[in-house]
Amino acid sequence: MQKVVISGTGLYTPPYSISNEELVESFNAYVEKFNQENAAAIATGEVAPLAPSSTEFIEKASGIKSRYVVNKDGILDINRMKPDIPERGNDELAVLAELAVKAANQALERAGKTAADIDGVIMACSNLQRAYPAMAVEVQEALGIEGFGFDMNVACSSATFGIQAAANAVQLGQARAVLMVNPEICTGHMNFRDRDSHFIFGDACTAVVVERAEDATSAYQWEILGTKLLTKFSNNIRNNFGFLNRADDQYADQPDKLFIQQGRKVFKDVCPMVAELIGQHLEQTGLPVSDIRRFWLHQANLNMNMLIARKLLGRDPNEQEAPVVLDEYANTSSAGSIIAFHKHQDDLPAGTHGVICSFGAGYSIGSVIVRKL
Repeated sequence: MQKVVISGTGLYTPPYSISNEELVESFNAYVEKFNQENAAAIATGEVAPLAPSSTEFIEKASGIKSRYVVNKDGILDINRMKPDIPERGNDELAVLAELAVKAANQALERAGKTAADIDGVIMACSNLQRAYPAMAVEVQEALGIEGFGFDMNVACSSATFGIQAAANAVQLGQARAVLMVNPEICTGHMNFRDRDSHFIFGDACTAVVVERAEDATSAYQWEILGTKLLTKFSNNIRNNFGFLNRADDQYADQPDKLFIQQGRKVFKDVCPMVAELIGQHLEQTGLPVSDIRRFWLHQANLNMNMLIARKLLGRDPNEQEAPVVLDEYANTSSAGSIIAFHKHQDDLPAGTHGVICSFGAGYSIGSVIVRKL
C-alpha cells in the first residue's frame, strides 16, 4: 500500500470576534429583560428566574476567552441572539462551501498542489448546510477538482475520521491526493440564551491535503503512521434538528433542536476513554508516550485537555506538549484539533512524533499518529 502524508493544512478565520465580556453583557441584558417581563410568574413560582453569566464562570468552566464568528451583530442582539446569515440562492456559492474553499486554497498552497492534483474532496463537519446535493461536491465544483466528493458527519471527531477516510483512499490507490475540509459555523446551532452553553462555540474552517508520499513536495509533510477510531452511543451531547422535525406539529423552536449537553457527565465519561484510546493506539504503533512531542487535542474544554494529557504523561503537560487555541477560537467542533495542528507544527524538527486527536458527540474519538518528514 501507498505511504501517505499530510502535506498541507489550511485555516479560515472569520473576520469578527466576540470577547467573553461582550457575550456576558449581551446575555445578562437578556436575563434582566426576561426576569422583568416574567416578574409576576416568577413571583408565583410558575417560571424560574434566569441567572446571569460572568467572564469568571466562563473561563473557569472552559478556558475560553473569545471566539470568532461569521456574524456578530445578530448574536449580541438580545432580541435575536443568533447569527444573521441570509439564505443564498441555488446559483450562489453556499456559505459553508465558501468557508471551505477559503481554507482549502491555503491548504493547497502549503502543499504545493493545484486542483488538478486532487482526486477527491471530503467535507467532514458537525452540521451540514443541506442534505443534498453533497456540500463536498459543491466545493469540488468551486475549486475545479475532477474526481469525487462526499460529506460525512461524526460531530466533533469528523476531521480525524475524515483524515482516515482520505488516507484509506490514497493507500488503496483510489486517489493520488484527497482534500478534506471542516467548515464549522457552530454558532448556527448554539442556544445563546442558555447560561451553561452560550459561550462554548465559535466559527472557523480547516482543510487538510492527504497524498501519496512519493508525490509530496511541500516543506510541511507529516507521515500518517496510523489511525484509530472509536464510537460509543451516548445522549449526553445531542442536537435533534433534522428533516423529520417538520413532520411533528410541535417542532417550532424547541431547545433540543440546538446544541444540548450534560457537561459533567461528558467530562467524566470522555476523558478516560480518550486517554485509553490514545495509549492503546501508541502501543499498537510501537511508540512510547515519551516519544510524542506534541498532542493536538480537540479544543473543546481546557480542563478536559489537561486531564487527558495528564493521564497519558503522568504529569501536567507544558504549553508545547498540548498547545491551546480554544482561548482565542473557543470550541470549533471538528476544526479545533486541526487549528491546533495548523498553528503549532512548523517549529518541530524532522523525526518528531505527534498525535492529532478529536472527540465529541457519539461518543466519538479519533486518533491520528504522525511523524514529521
